[in-house]
Amino acid sequence: MEKQIKHKDLLGLEYLDKDEINLILDTADSMKEILERPIKKVPTLRGKTIVNLFFEPSTRTQSSFDLAAKRLSADTVSVSTKGSAVQKGETLLDTLKNLDAMKADAFIVRHWASGAPHFLAAHTDAAVINAGDGMHEHPTQALLDMLTMRQRFGRIEGLNVLIVGDILHSRVARSNIFGLTKLGAKVTLCGPPTIVPEEFRELGVEISYNIDEAIEGKDVIMGLRIQRERLEEAYFPSIREYRKFFGITRSRLKKAQENAVIMHPGPVNWGVELDYELQEERDSLILDQVTNGVAIRMAVLYLFIRGEKIHE
Repeated sequence: MEKQIKHKDLLGLEYLDKDEINLILDTADSMKEILERPIKKVPTLRGKTIVNLFFEPSTRTQSSFDLAAKRLSADTVSVSTKGSAVQKGETLLDTLKNLDAMKADAFIVRHWASGAPHFLAAHTDAAVINAGDGMHEHPTQALLDMLTMRQRFGRIEGLNVLIVGDILHSRVARSNIFGLTKLGAKVTLCGPPTIVPEEFRELGVEISYNIDEAIEGKDVIMGLRIQRERLEEAYFPSIREYRKFFGITRSRLKKAQENAVIMHPGPVNWGVELDYELQEERDSLILDQVTNGVAIRMAVLYLFIRGEKIHE
C-alpha cells in the first residue's frame, strides 16, 4: 500500500511523525526530477485551485509556492492584505469563507499571528498549508532545509547541526528543531541569552552562548536573519557587537567539520550573520535551499491535495 499523509493540513512539523516527514522528502526527490526536464510541467493537479493567502510580505516563499502549483498544473489565486477586503475591515474568517465558497482545494497561509493557519483549518474542508505563522512554525522552510542536508550528506540521522541567531522569534528555527530531532540529528542553538532562552532545551536541543565552542565538530552551520527592530527592543546592544560575538566567519568555520556546510533561510544580512567573504564559499548551500524550495512545495501540494489522504 502506498504511504500517505495522515493529516488534512500541514500546520507544522510538530504534528508530523518521522515517516510522514520522510515521505515528503522522498516525494520532493521525485519532484526535483521533474524540474530538471526540458518541459518542467506535469498534469498532476490539473483542475485543482490553490489560493495563496499572504498577509505578510514574502518573495521567496510566495513565488516558490506559486511556481510549484504551476509546475503541477494547478490554478492559483493570490490574495494579500494590500488591496483586499481586509483593508476594509473584513475578518480573516470572512475572507476564508468567501474564497471557500468558490470551491478552492487548498489555502497557503502566511500570517503575522501565530496560530492563524490552525484557526482557518478548523473552518474549511480544503487543505491548509502553513507558509509561516508569527513566531510559531514555517514547516516548508524546514523541510527544504532538511532536503538540502540529506542531498549533501546522504542522511539526516547523526548530523550535528548548529543554528545561530534569533531563536526566540524564529519560526524557521522551531520547525527545524521539530523536524531534525525527529529524524535523529543533534541540534545546538547559539546566540545571545536574550534571544536564545534556556526553555528551548525542553525540545531536546543543546544551547551554547559561545559560538567558538559551539561550532566545533558541526556538520551544518545555519545562520538566522537578525532583524533591525531587535535593536530597538534592546535584545542586544548593536549589530557590530552581535557580529563580533556571533557572526559566522571563515576563521570560525575552520573549527567545524572539514566538509561542513553553511545554510541560511534568507534574506541574508551579509556582514552580520555571515561574513561577506562567505558569499562565494564553495560549501554554501544557500542557493540549493532556494532550488529545493520549489521541489518541497510541489511535494507538499501533491501529498495534501491529491484527494487520497487519510483524514484524522
